[in-house]
Amino acid sequence: MQITNQKRLAARLLKCGVNRVWIHPSFVDQVASAVQTDDIREFIEEGWIKAKPVKGTSRVRARARLAQKRKGRRKGQGTRAGSANARNPRKNRWMRTIRSQRRTLKELRDDETIAPSQYRRYYLKAKGGSYRSIAHMRSQMTLEGVSLPGGDE
Repeated sequence: MQITNQKRLAARLLKCGVNRVWIHPSFVDQVASAVQTDDIREFIEEGWIKAKPVKGTSRVRARARLAQKRKGRRKGQGTRAGSANARNPRKNRWMRTIRSQRRTLKELRDDETIAPSQYRRYYLKAKGGSYRSIAHMRSQMTLEGVSLPGGDE
């Protein structure tokens, strides 16, 4: 039994595609015998013919992947596209270190642990890239005889 025509008519009435038209399995014979659009309209009202819901793209896998990425997974060699510099630029690394070093130096100057002249000296050294980190800068200061609060002397 051919219900191609009936499905086409139903699709036009339901304003959906032919593949989304659902016909109740118990009433396929009655639907097959329908010829006119009015008959199909009647079957739609009775609930024998319906439009299936639109299928979306499931986000379950995407969410699971994101959760793993937040834990630091999926960052191996095979995932990487772009150089190390593209992923974590040298400039950003430098800005992060120099800003933290300058912040620390300002704090030390403001609480008068170091004199303004010493501040200027260490500031310029930091600018020149003498210190890898705050810890390195503090250790160098300790070696040069500056007593720091919370220092390991």
